[in-house]
Amino acid sequence: METGKVSPGLLKELVLEYLGCERDEVLVPAAFGEDASVLDMGDNHIVISTDPITAAGADAGRLAVLVSCNDVAAAGAEPVGLLMTVIMPPHATPEDLKNIMEQANDAAREMSVEIIGGHTEVVPHVQQTILCSTVVGKAFPDVVHWPIRSGSARVGDVLVLTKSAGIEGSAILAADFADVLEDRGISRDVMQEAQKLGDNISVVEDSRVAAQAGARAMHDVTEGGVLGAVYEMLAAAGLGAVLYEDRIPVHACTREICAALDLDPLRLISSGALLIAADPEHKVAEALEESGIPAGEIGEITSDDSVVLRRALPGRGEMTEIVPPPGRDELWRAFARFRAEDD
Repeated sequence: METGKVSPGLLKELVLEYLGCERDEVLVPAAFGEDASVLDMGDNHIVISTDPITAAGADAGRLAVLVSCNDVAAAGAEPVGLLMTVIMPPHATPEDLKNIMEQANDAAREMSVEIIGGHTEVVPHVQQTILCSTVVGKAFPDVVHWPIRSGSARVGDVLVLTKSAGIEGSAILAADFADVLEDRGISRDVMQEAQKLGDNISVVEDSRVAAQAGARAMHDVTEGGVLGAVYEMLAAAGLGAVLYEDRIPVHACTREICAALDLDPLRLISSGALLIAADPEHKVAEALEESGIPAGEIGEITSDDSVVLRRALPGRGEMTEIVPPPGRDELWRAFARFRAEDD
């Protein structure tokens, strides 16, 4: 199989068909496009999500905390506790483990989350460290629509995106392919600017503001980028959407790096961006902007079963493209291509 997320077809056929017995306590079960589950435990609702870190090196400990916190927050919940599994290869050192845990500790403090357990092991069969974190959370106060699901979008809702496309991918590419980028004319200033985008990986505050402003559905934009996230959200809802490429914000340094490496920024891992579906009357984008979080409307939900991307062509009108199911993320494509060149 190809590196990256398992394809939607295989996920549905080989994973989602095998989910054990159904429990009445599960309000939001496992489903394509859903990154968190909601459990009804009587007096409280518990939100839980898990995620691995496999492609990031220097910031792995920090990302392990933030990405799972993001998934819980995108379900309308405040992250509370975190379990972390650390699997390391034999060539790893105690200093490597210390660095991971120091980063995780700092990120957990930043998110006001307690690391409540996990597992740490050295395994001879792995070539690089793999982290997996599971976060448990509770609903934000004053959420307008509860529970918030990726698949809760309705026809007529607007699609809102916070920050910009390719945030996490830009930071990783700038750190891991600095020599390649420099050879292709990308300045150190641009690479430093891209690495600083990694400071904006959290969407916890984005999610809180959006949930309290009236978000109906939210989805953390990770592997597959903005287009992948839109596809997953709308597949979960059984609906379609029209997207306007010129409304999707892409940071200048992301554009430069992607152009140099022949990558599509709209299909690049974008942790730090949050995709939201909401009734236009709730003015979620305005609420986010008023809170200091960049946000804008990038499209609207339709009754069709496809996602259409409209691209303006200077002097030639407009071109439309049907967005296919998310394939391998552009980050994995870069790793495969440039590692092959090194060999």
